[in-house]
Amino acid sequence: MAERKLLLLFGSQTGTAQDTAERIGREAKRRHFQCRVEALDSYDVANLINELLVVFVCATTGQGDPPDNMKMFWRFLFRKNLPPGSLCQLDYAVLGLGDSSYPKFNFVAKKLHKRVLQLGGNPLLPVALGDDQHDLGPDAVVDPWLLALWDKILALYPLSPGLEIISPDVRLPPKYTLHYLAEDCPHPDGGLLQPTAPRTVPSELHPFAARMVSNQRVTAESHFQDVRLIEFDVTGSGITFSAGDIVMIQPQNCPEDVQQFCQLLRLDPDRCFVLKPTEPGTSLPALLPQPCTIRHLVTHYLDISCVPRRSFFELLSYFSTNELEREKLQEFSSAQGQEELYSYCNRPRRTTLEALWDFPHTTCAIPPEYLLDLIPRIRPRAFSIASSLLAHPDRIQILMAIVRYKTRLSKPRRGLCSTWLASLNPEQGDVRVPLWVKKGGMKFPADPDTPVIMVGPGTGVAPFRAAIQERVAQGHRGNCLFFGCRQKSKDFYCQAEWEELVTKGFLTLFTAFSRDQ
Repeated sequence: MAERKLLLLFGSQTGTAQDTAERIGREAKRRHFQCRVEALDSYDVANLINELLVVFVCATTGQGDPPDNMKMFWRFLFRKNLPPGSLCQLDYAVLGLGDSSYPKFNFVAKKLHKRVLQLGGNPLLPVALGDDQHDLGPDAVVDPWLLALWDKILALYPLSPGLEIISPDVRLPPKYTLHYLAEDCPHPDGGLLQPTAPRTVPSELHPFAARMVSNQRVTAESHFQDVRLIEFDVTGSGITFSAGDIVMIQPQNCPEDVQQFCQLLRLDPDRCFVLKPTEPGTSLPALLPQPCTIRHLVTHYLDISCVPRRSFFELLSYFSTNELEREKLQEFSSAQGQEELYSYCNRPRRTTLEALWDFPHTTCAIPPEYLLDLIPRIRPRAFSIASSLLAHPDRIQILMAIVRYKTRLSKPRRGLCSTWLASLNPEQGDVRVPLWVKKGGMKFPADPDTPVIMVGPGTGVAPFRAAIQERVAQGHRGNCLFFGCRQKSKDFYCQAEWEELVTKGFLTLFTAFSRDQ
C-alpha cells in the first residue's frame, strides 16, 4: 500500500489561501491522510523532488505578483538550472485565488501550474481559478474542484479496508491542546514590547519595538477625516530603507474588546497556559510566548475584529448545544448558505466578536484549545514610509488616515491598526509599536539628472514625500509633484514643507482642490 501522505503548500497575503489550505487539510484528515499544511517559504523546497502528492493553494497580489510568503520558493522554482524531469514522481494540483477585475487574474497559479508541469510533474486536474468577483466568491470554483480532486486522489490512494471517510458530523481534534498552569505561576511579561538588542534585522518573527515619538493630526479639526503624521524612533534597530519602501506594523486589539471576548467565552484573562501540538511535527505558533496568558493571546494574537470566514461558522457549529443556533451555523457553512452569509457578515463588515454575540449559547461552550483553529492571527498592516533617513536619521514617519465608516450595523466600523495607533499618546509615557521594514515596489531613478513626475493625491503622497526628502538631500532639483485633496484649508498635507521647497527651487507643485472651485 502506498503511504497516504499529502502535503499542502500555500502562498497567502491576506489569509484566504491559508484558510483554504487548512480547509483542504481538514478534508484530508477525514480521508485518513497524513497531512501537513505549510507556507511555501517555510517549506524546504529542495525536498520537493521527494514528494509524491502536493496541492498548492496560492493567491496573486498586486500586478500578478506572488504573495510575500512564497517569494523565495518562486525564485527557486524558476531557476534556469533545474533539470526538466526533476519532479517526475510528483502528482500535483494547483488552486488559485484571484480577482478577475485585475488584468493579471490568477497569474501566479497559472504560472506555477505550467512550471511544475515543465519540471515533469503530473497534474491531477486543470488549475482552479477562484474569483473574488463571483457572487459566491472563490468557493463557486473551489467547491466543485475539490470534489473532483478527492475523486482523483482516492483513486490513486484508496482507503485501507475497513476505514470509512470520517463523517462531517464528527468534530476533528484541535491543532493544539491547551494546558493551564497553576494559578500562582509567574506571569510571562509581554515579551513582545521589550525593546531588545536586535540579533538580526527586524522581521515579522522578530519585530523591533519602536518608540512612538509623535502622533499629530494633519487635517483640520472640522474635516470629516482624521489623518495622522506619526513618527517612530528606530535607533539601534539596524533598520535601513529608501524611498518607496514599506513599514509593517503589528497591531493589537483594544482592552474593551479583549475584556468583552473573555466575558463571552467565560475565560479568565490572567490564567497562564502552554500549548502542545496534537500531532507530532506540528510547530507551535511562532509569535506566541510560552507560557502565555489568555490576555496576551487575545490582545496580540487572535484577530477578533476581522470579518469571520465560512470555516469559522463550520467549526463553531460543532460546539453548539442549542438547536436553533446550530442550524443557522450549519447553513452559514454550507454551499447553499453563502449568499446569506455574505449579507450577514461581509456586506455589513460584521466582526468575529459581534458574530459571537449573536450565538451566545454556542460561544460559552467553545473549548479554549479550539481558539487557535477558530480565529486567525492578527495580520501585520503595511504603510508607505513617508520620510527619508537623509532628512530624519533614525526615524520612520507614516501618513495614516483613520479607518472609520458606517454600514447598516449601528456601531461604526473601525480599522484595527489605525484606531489602535491613533489612540496612542507618546506624551503620556513610553509607547512602543512592533514594526519592521520591507522593500516596496516603487523604484526612483538612480541618475540624479533624471526628472521625476509624482502623482500622489491624499495619503497617496506618502512615498513621494520620502522620495522628495531623499532627492532634495542629494541635491536633485527635477522634482514635480501633483497633489490633490478636497480643500486647501482642511486636508492639504505637508503644505508648508512643499511651499518651502518650491521657494528654494527644489520642487514644482501642481494642486487640485476638488471642493474649493
